[in-house]
Amino acid sequence: MTVTEQTDQAERPADENRDRLVDVELDTSLASVRSADVEHERQVAIFDLLQENLFRVIERCPGPYKLVLSIVEGRLMFNISNPDGRDCAVIGLALSPFRRIVKDYFMICESYFEAIRTATPSQIETIDMARRGLHNEGSEILKARLNDKIEVDFDTARRLFTLVCVLHWRG
Repeated sequence: MTVTEQTDQAERPADENRDRLVDVELDTSLASVRSADVEHERQVAIFDLLQENLFRVIERCPGPYKLVLSIVEGRLMFNISNPDGRDCAVIGLALSPFRRIVKDYFMICESYFEAIRTATPSQIETIDMARRGLHNEGSEILKARLNDKIEVDFDTARRLFTLVCVLHWRG
């Protein structure tokens, strides 16, 4: 642990040190090569997630936690362990509640990335508002699906939803 990590942990309340993610990985072994835009979204989401999050596995081992997200046989899998590698929980969610919102989100993101290159600022702002609205909707769905399994706050759900979308991305 670095001095900065020790200082950061010392400044947090004890529960905040426990109820959080300290490492996040995506199992992208089945995914195709991602565009630079998607890769950037992934990096930013993981960075932001590790900087600030609320993540607590309900009625299981205490954190802090390491998370590996993957898609296996049509299920979104949360493989959760302690930082030392001891397994804590494996939670699977059906992907069907996410299909429409992820599809719509991809379409609006493609429009957004294209607009950044060619559109006026007001057009970009309009598309970005729609993109954020869909992102918020997906985050609420994820938060609700995790409700009795993992406690997350809205910002953590937003960043996790971004990672769910990255896992779905096919090119």
